[in-house]
Amino acid sequence: MPAFKAQDLPMHPLFRSTAALLLALGLVACEEQTPHFEQAEPGEALSAGSATVMKFDQNAFSMPSANLSPVRRLDFSVGNSFFRNPWVIAPASTTARDGLGPLLNTNACQNCHIKDGRGHPAQAGSGNAVSMLVRLSIPAGPEHAKVLRQRGIAPEPVYGGQLQDMAIPGVVPEGKVRLSYGTHTQRFADGFEVELRTPQLEISEPGYGPLHPDTQFSIRVAPQMIGLGLLEAIPEAALLDNADPDDLDGDGISGRPNRVYDQLTGETVVGRFGWKAGQPNLAQQNADAFFNDMGLSSSLFSGSNCTEQQAGCRALPDGGEPEVSDHILAQVTFYTRNLGVPARRNVDDPQVLAGKALFHQAGCQSCHTPTFTTGEAEEPELAHQLIRPYTDLLLHDMGEGLADNRPEFEASGSEWRTPPLWGIGLTQAVSGHTQFLHDGRARNLLEAVLWHGGEAERSRQLVLGFNAEQRNALLAFLESL
Repeated sequence: MPAFKAQDLPMHPLFRSTAALLLALGLVACEEQTPHFEQAEPGEALSAGSATVMKFDQNAFSMPSANLSPVRRLDFSVGNSFFRNPWVIAPASTTARDGLGPLLNTNACQNCHIKDGRGHPAQAGSGNAVSMLVRLSIPAGPEHAKVLRQRGIAPEPVYGGQLQDMAIPGVVPEGKVRLSYGTHTQRFADGFEVELRTPQLEISEPGYGPLHPDTQFSIRVAPQMIGLGLLEAIPEAALLDNADPDDLDGDGISGRPNRVYDQLTGETVVGRFGWKAGQPNLAQQNADAFFNDMGLSSSLFSGSNCTEQQAGCRALPDGGEPEVSDHILAQVTFYTRNLGVPARRNVDDPQVLAGKALFHQAGCQSCHTPTFTTGEAEEPELAHQLIRPYTDLLLHDMGEGLADNRPEFEASGSEWRTPPLWGIGLTQAVSGHTQFLHDGRARNLLEAVLWHGGEAERSRQLVLGFNAEQRNALLAFLESL
């Protein structure tokens, strides 16, 4: 791929306009319903505005925002070191990084977010589920009112809100995670068939006795890390403008914000991060990951992730309180805020433009909102940028096929936050796989589309009517993001 600079972007071969008619892809039948895009919009390739990065290989998700100054890039590198390097067991001479566990899922952030990309489900025969988590809860009763407000769930009494399948030496892990799959076939109108797989979870070797008989399980793979600071900088009013919880416009789309607990202020606020938008900001998202994934306390999440019923675990030495200092948390948060979004590729390619039209024809943009303009931001480089994340950050009912039947704050068991699509076409290059959705069940983008139900059922049915050329065009557009 030829090297190029941001100022050369409009004239680079990857982005050069090419006159073409959508009719060439057999769209005559839906001409009236399909918007025509004969060329890219001005600046459309710059998904993150002036923060967009020009990197497209395995390191595409690990670059600092393009508009960070050299001094700020040093801060980015410091944060990266804390994100990448492993934490150790207490007591240790490395006092800034000790206190790991005793129960954990991993010993470093990078182990789940490899190359800052998305994780994958546990592999057959794997000894652990690194880059995949299993969340736990039980049906809530009146006695859970306080914990519901603060955590959004009623945790499993012995194992808590997340299964830790690893532990430090001398401590029993909470269990082993195994996945198998059932399959079924989805047929397009032209007879083309796609096999879809449904994960089937097994928890073996429970280390602290049987789980509650009504335990609710949710499989979660680690999401990609790019553009998080920009999503954080979208004004709340802009998110709420897209909410239509009662579907007053009658389009079948009823997105709504999750309302979650802010650990710093003690207030209920709009959620943005996590598969069900269960976290309000990046600092809390990171602190929660330190606490639940690595057993590390912070000023936002103090104490131990070992439950009261795991007394032996709670009695072990820790790394002090807090184990993750405010300084380290701030450095990691700076890093995660400023991971740059790569530019789009081939935005003026006729097939990509045809796919963009089909994306809109199917109504995908109703949830995957193409553009926002950021407001004031924690980092000035992220403020007032026209961005193209393809998400509304709202909750949508995706139907029984994708339901985990586990509520989280105001999200129901079938609701999920719309995931951003920017960077999705670089998943193979960065992560070495193309496994999508919250549990990684989809092995490619077409499978991910076909799992959409609920509010997206009409869109799915429209896609099922696409012929081979139209399917290829839609996928070319998604792969350009």
